[in-house]
Amino acid sequence: MIIISSLLLLVGFTALIAGANWLVDGATSLARENKISDLAIGLTIVAFGTSAPELIVNSVASFNGHSDIVLGNVIGSNNFNLFIILGIAGLVYPITVQSSTAWREIPISLLITLLFLVLANDFFFTATSKISRLDGVILFACFLSFLYYVSKKMKLEKNEDSDYHKKANYKIWGLIIFGLVGLLVGGKLVVDNAVDIATTLGVSQKIIGLTIIAAGTSLPELVTSIIAAIKKKSDIAIGNVIGSNIFNILFILSVSAVIGPIEFSKNFNQDILIIVGGTVFLIIAMLTGRKRILDRWEAFILISFYLLYTVYLVSKEL
Repeated sequence: MIIISSLLLLVGFTALIAGANWLVDGATSLARENKISDLAIGLTIVAFGTSAPELIVNSVASFNGHSDIVLGNVIGSNNFNLFIILGIAGLVYPITVQSSTAWREIPISLLITLLFLVLANDFFFTATSKISRLDGVILFACFLSFLYYVSKKMKLEKNEDSDYHKKANYKIWGLIIFGLVGLLVGGKLVVDNAVDIATTLGVSQKIIGLTIIAAGTSLPELVTSIIAAIKKKSDIAIGNVIGSNIFNILFILSVSAVIGPIEFSKNFNQDILIIVGGTVFLIIAMLTGRKRILDRWEAFILISFYLLYTVYLVSKEL
């Protein structure tokens, strides 16, 4: 039974990755035709497309009442993005960050994570730890504000890409439609079979969400950022990671909360604080050494910390 579930889980991840790839290709082609900048594409279209697996998985999990998978996927994906994806991309090629990103987008990501921590623990509103529909509305309102902020950047930064080859409209929309179908099918397979595996192995849904599901749904971000690093497109690499982390909390978590209130376990606080710590480390890295550059040794620290953190998580379950 576990072998079949594992195979179906792999099929689900494959469908998610293929769907996200097609969706990003189609959406990026539309953006290129409108001469939108690389950073804006990374912060919005690529970030949304590569976060689509998390959106579908969380929507299904929330509808079925699997709160630990919902939270584990969002928190785990953000940690995977920060420590592994940015770390590997930084090892491939040191990431140079625009001053606006260092001073605006990264701190915005930090503030959003702190807002998540406050809402999840209900410091001000109620005595119970739950991400309510009201919390979801608050997060979604912040998401709309972020979109407005990025749209203003789009007007200021135009992209001139001589390497872009225009696609026919039917190809663009075909990629988008097939991408969405792949995401829907893959998301359903991932949630159902991840729950089956966790039940069979006697492992908590929290750990499955923080590790296997988080890593699997973050594979599109990993591939996108590595390719961007190889091509020395630092803006897309960093924009994809920071944009995805913002999307995961403001959009994906808000949609999940609106679908159904999410029970919050205090055990997740340490994992959220690790996101905070990783973001602070990134800010410090931007301000020290070679300013606005994530050097290879700093990238190595990110990867090493994540591996130790994962070993710690798994050891607690054994």
